[in-house]
Amino acid sequence: MKFTLSWLKEHLDTTASLEAIVEALTRVGLEVEGVENPAEKLAAFKVAKILSAERHPQADKLQILSVDAGDGPMQVVCGAPNARAGLVGVFGAPGAYVPGSDMTLKVAEIRGVVSNGMMCSTRELELGDDHDGIIELPADAPVGTPYPDYAGLGDPVIDVSVTPNKQDCMGVRGIARDLAAAGMGTLKPLKVDAVTGEGDGPQVGTDDPEGCPAFFGQSVSGVTNGAAPAWMQARLKAIGQKPISALVDITNYVMFDLGRPLHVYDRATLTGKLVARKARDGEQVLALNGKTYTLDATMTVIADDAQMHDIGGIMGGEHSGASETTTEVLIECAYFDPDHIARTGQKLGLTSDARQRFERGVDPAFLDDGIAIAARLITEICGGTASQVTRAGSPPDTARSIAYDPARAETLGGLAVAPDRQKAILESLGFTVSSDWQVGVPSWRRDVEGYPDLVEEVIRIEGIDNVPSTPLERLPGVAKPTATPEQKLERRVRRAAAARGLDEAVTWSFLSEAEAAPFGGGKWSLANPISEDLKVMRPTLLAGLLSAAARNLKRGQQSVRLFEVGRRYLADAERPTLGVILAGNARPRGWRGGKATTFDAFDAKGEALTLLAAAGAPVDNLQVFGEAGEAWHPGQSGTLRLGPKTVLAAFGMVHPIVLKAFDLDGAVAGVELYLDAIPPKRATGFMRPAYAPPGLQAVTRDFAFLVPADLAADALVRAVKGADKAAITAARLFDVFTGAGVEEGQKSLAVEITLQPDVKSFTDEELKVIADKVVAAAAKLGAVLRG
Repeated sequence: MKFTLSWLKEHLDTTASLEAIVEALTRVGLEVEGVENPAEKLAAFKVAKILSAERHPQADKLQILSVDAGDGPMQVVCGAPNARAGLVGVFGAPGAYVPGSDMTLKVAEIRGVVSNGMMCSTRELELGDDHDGIIELPADAPVGTPYPDYAGLGDPVIDVSVTPNKQDCMGVRGIARDLAAAGMGTLKPLKVDAVTGEGDGPQVGTDDPEGCPAFFGQSVSGVTNGAAPAWMQARLKAIGQKPISALVDITNYVMFDLGRPLHVYDRATLTGKLVARKARDGEQVLALNGKTYTLDATMTVIADDAQMHDIGGIMGGEHSGASETTTEVLIECAYFDPDHIARTGQKLGLTSDARQRFERGVDPAFLDDGIAIAARLITEICGGTASQVTRAGSPPDTARSIAYDPARAETLGGLAVAPDRQKAILESLGFTVSSDWQVGVPSWRRDVEGYPDLVEEVIRIEGIDNVPSTPLERLPGVAKPTATPEQKLERRVRRAAAARGLDEAVTWSFLSEAEAAPFGGGKWSLANPISEDLKVMRPTLLAGLLSAAARNLKRGQQSVRLFEVGRRYLADAERPTLGVILAGNARPRGWRGGKATTFDAFDAKGEALTLLAAAGAPVDNLQVFGEAGEAWHPGQSGTLRLGPKTVLAAFGMVHPIVLKAFDLDGAVAGVELYLDAIPPKRATGFMRPAYAPPGLQAVTRDFAFLVPADLAADALVRAVKGADKAAITAARLFDVFTGAGVEEGQKSLAVEITLQPDVKSFTDEELKVIADKVVAAAAKLGAVLRG
């Protein structure tokens, strides 16, 4: 919400400085996003007069001007068609920054002629869109005067962020009311001078009492739709609105000034009665933004006997808008239900200044005053004769009172405020306070529903900075740990991932439907998303990490190693998860290794096992199962499980189709650790048992087996390790061989086992017994000891 300081003072009688007003706005909850003073960026430009204009000898469309900006004649080359001797315009000397062209002027040679600065157009100074010629000022404009001083541009523009619950501050008057309550001045009375109507009002009605409970209309005939007054145009331009015509500008001005959206129709384009009704499925309208929208039966529209004209409360139609030939208008002042407006805007993907106000909730008691103010401005600026007002339907009755106890300001808000002061604050905001503290809520505050809202109003005006910092009571004795086992687990894996050289990423919990589709789609969607790109609750962490990897690779990053700890949102629950993405080069090129190498499935498996070990999972007992799912590359992915059902992690190469969806080239490895599937450790107290190293030296033995080619090496290693659990402490695969000496359909797997004696060293006979057990265990899988 933007407004100028002088505009604010139309409603607020104040002597406060700009700095004090800006500080007070943020203090009462209207955060100031910026303050811009147009005079500052145009301070280097001056009013100047062209003394002479001669044709450029090397270019037919250029002229050589002699310009006086108060410091004597200067030579300027200019291509504007309206440049001529005697014209008074705006001159920028060398060193001046031209905002509309994003350049700093300097002495330059143009076609062999030196030019010292430039005469400027309105577009170059960001004062309008006109670029057909340079600015022409009145002949009596004082030469040498800084242009901002002459044009009165020293009016600061304040931009505030209005939270959704502050619908009353979607107009300058509402902001002035808050500032008056904060002690920045006095709120001026609102002047409502209704136009005495002549003749019957227009035929208007509402056939959709749910979407549009009230529809007021008033016509004005004999109008002349020229340009709006300079003061109105200046205020609209200052807040980024383009002046169009007097009739359109008046409705925009009332909307930004008072928070009351209006619309004017050219009555010559209307046929019969104008009503609010439900749209018909498939009905279309060409809106004022030039786009055609297809509507459905849940949406409210404004239509006459012949056709539909508007998307009610959101945007008018191009067909019936006021133009320069309009001589009779119908002013629409309606109340639209906020929920209906919000749902319609979301379905159509259409936003507007009117929608922002109606979906927050405009003042339902301001219809008569709103249409009266608009009619007065139209008759004063455009002339004409107004009719009586036609009122169809009735706005909702929002009158309500809340029982309030002033002591709650301290018990709930933490700040003791005198009852008289609380009463003054509430009344300055428009509330009524009876002797028994029944507080009447004004019609423009639909957000106030109970006494906590009243406490909030008191505290924000009194100053939340005044709330004392009171420490919580601390129980005696030694503090007990407060982190849950789940939180401790997340901390461990986060630290372990960072220690592995992975960079932590924090991505959105929401995805677009297109991003969720490669992972089977999301089970949950937001009813009111920020945008279509943030609509689906993520079913996997890999989607956000893949997007982040793509951005980094496109910006020249050679190796991307990202991880994130967060939640997946599945049909049954939220699942805590750690995701990892490895993209780009695993190892850079070098004199030892040659070409750079990319990540593979074994890199992903190594990360998964290491992180699971850090999480406390029994990695020695894990089994590797086949492909991890449709999002993973077949034959290059797998899962780590405790038994056939408990999946602790998925790892491997991401499927090429998924990579294409995220605009990624090359191979990308990934990991997902399912933290809630990791079995918790048994409670053994805070003390770890003392470490006692083995007293005897371990013994290693190697076994080579011929096994079926489709046998997983992991299965053989587990079988071998379980052959004698008392003696065998470790087993690992150290060689895989196929080729000469190995029959087709078989492969050779070599396993090293570690034997740890307990009270005495192993004898040869004992070692042979253990070796026989190993061979027998392998034989159950079809393995044969190689000779």
